[in-house]
Amino acid sequence: MTTSRAGLSLERRFAATQHGRIHVAMAGAGFPVLLLHQTPRSWDEYRDVLPLLGRDFRAIAMDTLGFGDSDRPAGEPSIELWAQAALALLDALDAPRAAIVGHHTGAAIAVEIAASAPARVGALVLSACPFVDAARRAKHEGMRVIDDVETRADGAHLAELWARRQPFYPAENPDLLRRFMIDALRAGEMAAEGHRVVNRYRMEDRLGHIRCPTLVIAPTCDPHAHPAAPKVAGAIGGSVLRELSGGMVPLPDQMPEAFAGLVREFVVAHVEA
Repeated sequence: MTTSRAGLSLERRFAATQHGRIHVAMAGAGFPVLLLHQTPRSWDEYRDVLPLLGRDFRAIAMDTLGFGDSDRPAGEPSIELWAQAALALLDALDAPRAAIVGHHTGAAIAVEIAASAPARVGALVLSACPFVDAARRAKHEGMRVIDDVETRADGAHLAELWARRQPFYPAENPDLLRRFMIDALRAGEMAAEGHRVVNRYRMEDRLGHIRCPTLVIAPTCDPHAHPAAPKVAGAIGGSVLRELSGGMVPLPDQMPEAFAGLVREFVVAHVEA
């Protein structure tokens, strides 16, 4: 148990599931809000968001299988497998229903959770969600993904990885990129594979199955996600699209107060405590 800067206690522990041990960090009490991180991050992406949401909810940030302190997946990783593991975690935490919040890869996982288990999802927040359809899959087939760097004995791959990511992070806060590097090195080969998993997902077959209230967050300075946001929102009936000015790839830890504020406002409006 640790105490956050917001004064709330953060609980970190492991939950045993049929998919392996899953590591979680939690804050607060009330209606569960499950937070799903991008590739190749961990719960740490929501380190500053957790205590903010914990003022009103039971905020839960999990490490996706293969990342952070969670076990590696037993079989080939997929968005479907990661969604099943997230639902298994909610079962282990005695949370039959929750709001699901995902950022980048986490948003793809959140899409699958909402499509496959609609009764479990009270509200859905998709932050910087990719739009994965046949055109994207064809475009990315065989393409080198951003975190694919070859390990070299002199450590030059570390500088290469930093340089490949640096344009998408705020120059005034280098600590965000340092935190990224820590998670990426822990993830090993999953740092690159996580992106390939997203690019294999047949998202266009799943978006139309989402029936819960949905908020799509579009960070304006995320060149990957911002153009996709209208397509994602347009494919989900009744969804709400909100832009976050100045938001970049590390949105939750770049702008935790603004991010948590949008999530809180939407969840409060659409779920019963």
